[in-house]
Amino acid sequence: MGVNGVSGGSPGDPLITTTAVAVVDADGLITYWSQGAQDLLGYSAAAVVRHPARALLRSRDPTAAMSRLHRSDRAGNALVTVRHRAGHAVRLTVRVCPLLAADGRRDWLVLGAGVPAGTPPETHATGTAPAGTDAIRITDTGTDAGRPSPVVTRHARRTLVSGQPQVTVTHTPPRHGRTGRLGRERTPPRSFFPLHDDAGRTLGLCYAARGVTVQDPTRERLVLLNAASEHIGTTLDLDRTVREFAEVAVPQLADFVAIDLLDVATTGKGPPTRSPGGPVTLRRAAHLSIRPDLPKVIAEVGEPIRYPPGSLQNRCLATGEPSREALGPGTPWLPDDPVRWTGINRFGVHTHLVLPLRARGVTMGVVTLLRWENPDPFTEDDQLLIEDLVARAAVCVDNARRFAREHQAALTLQTSLLPPNLPPHNAVEVAHRYLPADAESGVGGDWFDVIPLSSARVALVVGDVIGHGLHAAASMGRLRAAVQTLADLDQSPDELLAHVNDLVMRLSDEAEAAAEGPAAAGATCVYAIYDPIARTMVVARAGHPTPAVAHLTEPVEFPDIPAGPPLGLGGLPFESAEIPLEEGSVVALYTDGLIQASDQDVDVGIERLCFALAHPDRPLEEICDIMVRALLSDRPRDDIAFLVARTRVLSPDLVASWHVPADPSAVRVVRDDVSDRLSQWNLEELAFTTELIVSELVTNAIRHAHGPINLRLIHERTLICEVSDGGHTSPHLRRARSTDEGGRGLFLVAQLAQRWGTRYTGSGKTIWTEQPLPDEI
Repeated sequence: MGVNGVSGGSPGDPLITTTAVAVVDADGLITYWSQGAQDLLGYSAAAVVRHPARALLRSRDPTAAMSRLHRSDRAGNALVTVRHRAGHAVRLTVRVCPLLAADGRRDWLVLGAGVPAGTPPETHATGTAPAGTDAIRITDTGTDAGRPSPVVTRHARRTLVSGQPQVTVTHTPPRHGRTGRLGRERTPPRSFFPLHDDAGRTLGLCYAARGVTVQDPTRERLVLLNAASEHIGTTLDLDRTVREFAEVAVPQLADFVAIDLLDVATTGKGPPTRSPGGPVTLRRAAHLSIRPDLPKVIAEVGEPIRYPPGSLQNRCLATGEPSREALGPGTPWLPDDPVRWTGINRFGVHTHLVLPLRARGVTMGVVTLLRWENPDPFTEDDQLLIEDLVARAAVCVDNARRFAREHQAALTLQTSLLPPNLPPHNAVEVAHRYLPADAESGVGGDWFDVIPLSSARVALVVGDVIGHGLHAAASMGRLRAAVQTLADLDQSPDELLAHVNDLVMRLSDEAEAAAEGPAAAGATCVYAIYDPIARTMVVARAGHPTPAVAHLTEPVEFPDIPAGPPLGLGGLPFESAEIPLEEGSVVALYTDGLIQASDQDVDVGIERLCFALAHPDRPLEEICDIMVRALLSDRPRDDIAFLVARTRVLSPDLVASWHVPADPSAVRVVRDDVSDRLSQWNLEELAFTTELIVSELVTNAIRHAHGPINLRLIHERTLICEVSDGGHTSPHLRRARSTDEGGRGLFLVAQLAQRWGTRYTGSGKTIWTEQPLPDEI
């Protein structure tokens, strides 16, 4: 059954105060009887429901009083006499509204009340559609006639959904042209209650609004405080918070408001250092005026603002107390501020109120309010009300200030954990993106890295810590540091992931023992080493997606890399796989958030990734942008990091290799060959030191190692010297005593080289050194 929307009370209609509600069907039988009707007439619902309504009327012709309304099929008012259960007559003013049933039959909603002794307050009643329909249509005659009210609609829907009556008092701003002073606004109380039949079906909704236009400062102040608590501080954005306060203050409290902030509110630093009463610099955060020709609220904290030493603003900052004064020619500080004096005279400002914006012991600025259109000066009651509002706004501003400070700390932490600038490298050209799911804090648990290794190689890393926010970022920082340290030891990808896995398990055990929850509950990682000389990439992964390889002449490939377990689980070994790469190939390492960001499945994400990598000859930054547009939604649900690298190769002309016989006499021959090659590379300046390094390393290999001995020089960003043998004994750097006949060779090598180290292979070990090129020395 639907209820036609009806607005009540034309100017000529009798006014009623509704206390009784009944529903009469098309046959004249009562189908609903409210508690208010029982209280008014004495009949219980059981005594009247399914009985004729005319039996209650005392008129000689019981149907005559309602016949005109029945024939018109329209809502209207009537004055009837009803028989009370005790026997006496009760005069009622009734409002009758037609209800259209689903079968086309017309029922009637009857709202009645006893005729009051005096002039009744203005009352409006209206109906709405039952729950389960979307066509709720209500006219709130407490505002502009005929205009739907979102407040009434919201409460009507809430009543229909919950099935419970609701009573509300809302604040209605003054109509156009009003001054906005307290006590002049309309605050109609509204009542909503559902109407049900015997079967519990919803027939409709009854809504009553009582129009009130009175000067009740206490209630109006409570309404304003309630509105302020809902309007101010809806976000943790400082600029928006001060704008929200300005919108509450004007025009309800003042004709103009200005909020000026100290640096403590905008930068998070401590209070300013100044002498009491001395000038201090503030920054205008917002101002709002009732005059349309004056600027509105400011978008962001603006230019510095200074007040004269004797002004209320400086006095307020010095004492922390509000100040109120009348403005006029006798105001002592105004002559020292001609700009403000001109504006005050122009608009006729007559009263001035300044309050400190202070919360949790920190003064963050001042609030200035002016009146000129409102003829009433600020009173003590006004000041108390505004102090309460400013105190609430100050807490919101302080919350925004603290959030900004913590947000900056989080960003600083993230910046310190991620590489600010990836180092240039001859082996690869790289580009990257980092997009945390928590966009507000800007931190997450994903990371990427590019780590230079020995022999012109480079390591590419992408990892993903489970979780989001600061906790995940801190865990990520630990893992990134561990990967860098292990990478410096020149371990193979599978060995490195095994050591990182042990670290994650140990950290989780330590945190669990400390009852703090796991510090690193789990993570995934892919670690790849690219060799520009061998033109291969060795990759191992721990629960991480396989890298994508975009070839120049073939489709995008996802190589078959053995899938190790996520870090922190243990139990299964990690394995590496070697991938041959041609020059110019693009390798993409990414977290799973990239291919799972869309609402589609992972296969759709893979297809879109192939599309983004389909043209590896494009600039890498352009490829990254395409990946973001093709794969990511506006608000990704997971942290996302990806790294794309274009491979380069080292020309064979820049690499020289020799097989060295295990004969001490071969040292001189190799030294001469090295000198000749340095001459070809125009590196004669490095000949002396390089010959010493080669002599020491080759001699040690001949004396202490076994198997084939090989020497290799690489002319890259540095001059790299490598000596490989079949031994697995690690050389040790020590300081030789004066009586020792040997032991100084490796110490000498360490003094001549910029860097040196040892890496182990399946067939032995390689000792390497790096020397800066002559133009870098």
